[in-house]
Amino acid sequence: MARVVAVHGIGKQTLGEESLRKEWLPALNDGLARAGAANRLAEPEMAVAFYGDLFRPQGEFLAVGEPPYTAADVAEGFEQELLCAWWTAAAESDPAVVPPSADTLVATPRSVQAALRALAGSRFFAGVALRAMVFDLKQVHRYLTDPHVHAQALARVSAQISEDTEVVVAHSLGSVVAYEALCARPGHRVRALVTIGSPLGIPNLILHRLQPSPLTLGGHYPCGVWPGSEERLVWTNLADSGDVVALVKDLRPAFGERVRCAIVHNGARAHDASAYLTDKLCGQAIADGLA
Repeated sequence: MARVVAVHGIGKQTLGEESLRKEWLPALNDGLARAGAANRLAEPEMAVAFYGDLFRPQGEFLAVGEPPYTAADVAEGFEQELLCAWWTAAAESDPAVVPPSADTLVATPRSVQAALRALAGSRFFAGVALRAMVFDLKQVHRYLTDPHVHAQALARVSAQISEDTEVVVAHSLGSVVAYEALCARPGHRVRALVTIGSPLGIPNLILHRLQPSPLTLGGHYPCGVWPGSEERLVWTNLADSGDVVALVKDLRPAFGERVRCAIVHNGARAHDASAYLTDKLCGQAIADGLA
């Protein structure tokens, strides 16, 4: 079994384990090189826990990619709230994005259209089709609220983690799946969890929906459940300052001071997994887990 398990994020439904490994492995080895690690990972030493096909439409021979969603398909509640949170974060990091005003934050179809238009013109979502943005929203929503999808995604990740697994690297929504999978497997031997571009710290939308929940009965966030042995596992969280998906860059208020949090610089590819993996800090966190 693999020493490193990679867990992908949103928007990978048309890919698979092997295609993602071809993307991730060279970038991961570049990060190890930047960190000065003596060794590189060979292909058999890395596995991809793939769950993207759970979100791919089934049974239509002519269907390609994501369904033809429009602004009207953004559901009230979670999806509209997350969309507005992305809009607010994009405006804070990109001067070209007009910030949402108080009246446009009201959950109405018009505000959804305004948010999608604003995000389409941002650096972060440049080149991303409207329907893809809506589909990404729905993937996050389905994982957190559909028990069948949730259980299947967790099972896919858990199946890749063995006695030989030393490092789990998880991107975007994959960091949520990986966190829950590790928490559900007490006694695992993983030594390093590296989360990149993670939405784990978003209050209300993500954080309070985690299983296990970091909430106390009083509704406060103490240190969330540590996803492994406190003596063995080191958790490193990396976020680009312009990464809209990683709205909360510092996970320590929710999960405790032991989480090593850092800001990295991915340029125009703020949320791109490969850009994170090639960073020296990411390479060092992985190398430490493999040492």
